[in-house]
Amino acid sequence: MYLTQGLHRVLQQRPHAVATVFRDRRRTYTELTERVARLAGALQELGMQTGDRVGLLGMNSDRFLEYFLATWWGGGVVNPVNIRWSVPEIVYSLDDCDTRILLIDDTFLPMAEGIASTAKVRPLLIHIGDGPLPDGMLSYEQLIRDASPVDDAFRGGDDLASIMYTGGTTGRPKGVMQSHMNLWSAAVARAADVPVPSDALTLHIAPMFHLAALSRVILISLLGLPSIFVPAFDALDVMRTIERERITDILIVPTMLQALIMHPEFSRHDLSCLRSLTYGASPIAVPLLEMALKALPNVEFTQGYGMTEAAPPISANGPENHNAAGIASGRLRSAGRPGLGVTVRIVDEQDNEVPCGTVGEVVVRGPNIMLGYWNNPEETAKALRGGWMHTGDGAYMDEEGYLYIVDRFKDMIVSGGENVYSGEVESAIASHPAVAACAVIGIPCAQWGEAVHAVVVLKPDNTVAGAQIIEHCRHQIAGYKTPKSVEFRTALPLSGAGKVLKRDLREPFWAGKDRGVS
Repeated sequence: MYLTQGLHRVLQQRPHAVATVFRDRRRTYTELTERVARLAGALQELGMQTGDRVGLLGMNSDRFLEYFLATWWGGGVVNPVNIRWSVPEIVYSLDDCDTRILLIDDTFLPMAEGIASTAKVRPLLIHIGDGPLPDGMLSYEQLIRDASPVDDAFRGGDDLASIMYTGGTTGRPKGVMQSHMNLWSAAVARAADVPVPSDALTLHIAPMFHLAALSRVILISLLGLPSIFVPAFDALDVMRTIERERITDILIVPTMLQALIMHPEFSRHDLSCLRSLTYGASPIAVPLLEMALKALPNVEFTQGYGMTEAAPPISANGPENHNAAGIASGRLRSAGRPGLGVTVRIVDEQDNEVPCGTVGEVVVRGPNIMLGYWNNPEETAKALRGGWMHTGDGAYMDEEGYLYIVDRFKDMIVSGGENVYSGEVESAIASHPAVAACAVIGIPCAQWGEAVHAVVVLKPDNTVAGAQIIEHCRHQIAGYKTPKSVEFRTALPLSGAGKVLKRDLREPFWAGKDRGVS
């Protein structure tokens, strides 16, 4: 159970199969493995010892996969850096887990000196871009050319494989430690639950510093299939790449899906090759799904629910519920059922399992659950108490094992003594035909303690008043759940994983108060 196993397997069976595609650059598995073995040797020559961390700050490309595999091949641990962070946030993550080698591409060169000069230990910088080699940096390609290939370290099982920092939605980011077993078991269980066809062509769109993207690229490399990369999500670039490479499988978030099907050039591109679309980070609004089903009639939709600490899969809602029947039954709102190897319970505050239909906290156990938080034993003990990962998500389960997420407990609003789950209010708002996206938060209210406040993004060329949004909700949810106020924005703040940063929305309302709830 080691993450380089796919390379050894495919070299025996299909050495000339395509491994990676990035723009005009194509490499076979023979070429990929040679580069991985040489890069691993270069990293060792630069001082990487067993268990040492190596970071990468860059956009998606074929070199991201080489970095993952070479670090593991050489016995190291990957620490992919969040590309949306500021220099101080990046430096915090490097310092926190003592990352002393950092690969950086052309996009982030302006940040390089700020990172290097403020880190506790100045990291060795390796340039992985295609532009000129900056002063004071080593050349990625030159290192590969000059290094001698080394043998695979064959680290696996409970050996540490990655440290991936959470988005920092509450407090300082925590370094989630994933072992080879965690990542391997998550990928293999996913393949057993939802088999990947031998002719699948997967386009990697989600940022590689996010575990959903890492998990997908691990799965594809273990299966020995091609990985096609785009640097980041750009609707037009994604459509052109799907059409040119005849992509069959993608993983995106609902906001990306909406941008695709609403793009003015959508109808000009032949996307009939697409067969499978997996989305996560947030549920999909019914109007968006209905549009997507019409726009992409040959595509099977699957929602994945998970978290970094679970590597990341917890449950999946498959194509069987992404249709008219699933909408009518309410199963579309479900996060699906737990997959192979994952055990899920809904528990109360004393960790006692609650009856079906009762809201409680989602707790999870399985071989995919993290080793813990780097250098943070107190948070580790809190999260993994009793041998179960405590997700902080509020949910209930029905009699057939379908999981329904109602909120993050921290996002729950208490108004006049009544619990309001923002997800339910957001679903009501999202059903308005003028609404493109929304988020619901609790804001201070002298009368009720907290009031339900909606932040709404409208579809292009649509106009609607806040009072109309409120009236629309009154017909769908109870009065105490209906927003008391509405504001309109051009966009919602999103994390790198595509999740709405409600902390940022709440902050101005709760500034100066000693706590963020009443």
